[in-house]
Amino acid sequence: MQRVCYIQCVRRLCGLAQSSRLLKVTNIHRSLRQLQHNKIMEDNKPWALISEVVANGGVGIDHLDLPYISSLGVKVTNTPGVVSDATADMAMGLLLASARRIVEGHQLAVDPNITNLSQSLMGIEVTGSTMGIIGMGHIGCKIAQRGKGFDMRILYHNRTRRSVEDERAVGANYRENVDDLLKESDFVMLAVNLTPETTDLISHRELSLMKPTATLVNISRGQVVDQDALVKALRSGTIRAAALDVTYPEPLPRDHPLLSLTNVLITPHVGTNTYATSRKMVQKMVDNALAAVNGQSIPNEVKPK
Repeated sequence: MQRVCYIQCVRRLCGLAQSSRLLKVTNIHRSLRQLQHNKIMEDNKPWALISEVVANGGVGIDHLDLPYISSLGVKVTNTPGVVSDATADMAMGLLLASARRIVEGHQLAVDPNITNLSQSLMGIEVTGSTMGIIGMGHIGCKIAQRGKGFDMRILYHNRTRRSVEDERAVGANYRENVDDLLKESDFVMLAVNLTPETTDLISHRELSLMKPTATLVNISRGQVVDQDALVKALRSGTIRAAALDVTYPEPLPRDHPLLSLTNVLITPHVGTNTYATSRKMVQKMVDNALAAVNGQSIPNEVKPK
């Protein structure tokens, strides 16, 4: 359904823009011989191929074989900024739902076999707690803003320290060593791009540094977390809980141990899935594509490093 929505939005917007270029979305007419390659674009990510540009929906481009696509003379764009608020909302939603055990409470409230509601469903206080954000880009800053609204103490680790003004705006304190952040945080929030350096960023050692009362929240990419290590940590009580909008693969195999753990909350990678954000995302995809095919400066071109 989401893919159909993207197709309809792109067609409508391109019609409004009076674009006469050939539009190809996801796996519709995906037959350009020059783009037949083992892994160029994954089916479950929003993107559009308009003439000589791949317009990607969202920030992450880990699902695109960027060097190969670029070698064909095809440009790649993404949509930074427009997804940040929705993703940050989702991050805080997962944090709150896990901390206050909202899903479990709902299940109890609607259970036809429950006749007496117990008051033993205890959660973790969010107000006044410490949130450590790993990855303080645009999304990370938006998450920090929301945490500040809950009077949380905000720590962050980033490859490059933010300016003093940025830190003051969200009340964030920099931790040069990520280990210090892991040790101090009640909630560890992952908001990094997937790169070779961030793959398995959180594994056995990192989880062992976290508080036994801590919760891991991941809204970045599933591969950022070593899931075998996470299962072990959750089963052993090394950490309290995990809340994940992303896994690897997506969806997980139905017999994956994460799906049977009661201290895990998983949503199906829906961080950007709001009507408003989808419209803004597709509009930016079309703007980027039209700039490329018209030979203009491309607002959000992604180039191989």
